[in-house]
Amino acid sequence: MANLKEIRNRIASVGSTMQITSAMKMVSAAKLKKAQDAITAMRPYSEKLTELLQNLSATLDSDSGSSFAQQREVNKVLVVAITSNRGLAGAFNTNIIKASKALKEETYTGKQVDFITIGKKGNDIISKDGDVIEFNAAIFDDLNFKASSAIAEMLMEKYQQGAYDKIVLVYNHFKNAATQIVMKEQFLPILPPTQTQSY
Repeated sequence: MANLKEIRNRIASVGSTMQITSAMKMVSAAKLKKAQDAITAMRPYSEKLTELLQNLSATLDSDSGSSFAQQREVNKVLVVAITSNRGLAGAFNTNIIKASKALKEETYTGKQVDFITIGKKGNDIISKDGDVIEFNAAIFDDLNFKASSAIAEMLMEKYQQGAYDKIVLVYNHFKNAATQIVMKEQFLPILPPTQTQSY
C-alpha cells in the first residue's frame, strides 16, 4: 500500500501534467484560430475566382483556345485525393478515402480511374488497391501558392494532352473546427456557371 509521501508525489506529478497539457491546449487553440481565420479570409477570393473562370469559359468557343472547357466523352478519369500527413484526426482522412474509392467503384465503373494522392494518409490506403500515378506529401511542409500552382499546372497539362477526360478533386471543405464537408469537385473541364457537377 502506498504511503502518504508517495501519494503526495503522485498528486504533485498529476498537477504538473495538468499544467503542461493546459499550456499545450492554449498553444493549439491559438494555432487553430490563426489557421481558421486564414481559411475564412481566403474563401471569398476562391469563390469569386471560380465564378470568373466559369463565366470566362462560357464566353469562349473551342476555336478560341478554351481547351480546358472542352467537354469530352469520359473514358479516363483522374481523381486527386487530398488528405493529411498525420492521423488521429477522426474521420478527416477516412471520409476522403471512402469518397475517392466510391468514385472508382460506383460513379465511374468500367472507366479507367487513376489517382494522385496529396497527403500520406490517403496514399497509404489508396495505393494498396488503386492506381496511384503520383504521390505528394512534401507540399504540407511548406504550403504556399508556388507549390500549389505547380500541381495545378501539372493537372492542366495532363488534361490538355488528352491523358484524362475528367479531373476530380476530393477534399474537405472547412465548415468549423469540428465539421468538415467532403467535396467532390470537377477541376477540369471547367463547367459553365449554370452547370454543376453532382456526385
